[in-house]
Amino acid sequence: MNIGQLGVWFFLDGLNAVDSAAFAQQVERCGYSALWIPEAVGREPFAHAGYLFDRTERLILATGIANIWARDPMTMAAAARTLAELSDGRFALGIGVSHAPLVERLRGHDYKKPYSTMKDYLAKMKAAMSDPVMYQCVKPKEEPPILLAALHPKMLQLAAAETAGTHTYLVPPEHTAKVRAAIGAQPWICAAQAVILESDAAKARRAARAYMKTYVPRLPNYTNNLKALGWKDEEFANGCSDRLVDAIVAWGSESQIRERIAAHHRAGATHVCILPLRSDGAPLPDDRALEALAPR
Repeated sequence: MNIGQLGVWFFLDGLNAVDSAAFAQQVERCGYSALWIPEAVGREPFAHAGYLFDRTERLILATGIANIWARDPMTMAAAARTLAELSDGRFALGIGVSHAPLVERLRGHDYKKPYSTMKDYLAKMKAAMSDPVMYQCVKPKEEPPILLAALHPKMLQLAAAETAGTHTYLVPPEHTAKVRAAIGAQPWICAAQAVILESDAAKARRAARAYMKTYVPRLPNYTNNLKALGWKDEEFANGCSDRLVDAIVAWGSESQIRERIAAHHRAGATHVCILPLRSDGAPLPDDRALEALAPR
């Protein structure tokens, strides 16, 4: 699979099925190579991907990410293979350990030793895929690439050693450079970058903070990763400092946002998937940004 240099990442839970298909078609028509769909508390991503594959022609669909606590390793492998076969090789499987509040409070699992859990999960997935019973089933022409949601050194090394690479989220280009230095030249780095096509600083930062409050400081994985990059405790107070907001969410003119995307590529990103956020804070993709930032 050629994942391409530029894709789109977005929560589609706020769109009905028909509108989500129209959005996927718009993403494809604009020339983006991939659409990343997450798994949190709304849509089931594999069922949704199957629906979207039937309504697109070239677009790669990737899970960003499928939660390993939601299905056992054999089911995850079978779902990925099914979509890869049905789409003729247009599916990439991003998986991750998610976050303690989502895993424990919402799913009722015990969120302990996420690295060891993922390492064991990957081993069981690979064993399932090579099991003689599964091996006799219809398979895709090529196995779908697997990527790990990874931010910290041990999980990044696991991604580099056992999968096609990593899918990173809520990170500045400095993190992309750090990851590339750590995992070498070959593994994929697919970095998500939130964008707001808005030059009014107050409006842009207000929308950026509304987006970021879901993640920092509420989810320790993201907060600790940013602290490891040098961000201090006081930067996370009162909705995060302007400096931190500007580092995480690229806002401004088309050229300013394109420069942030280019910064990730210069830092070593294989692929950047943009989150086209609206400046009014509505939980819908910004069609203007999607069109303006399309690959040239």
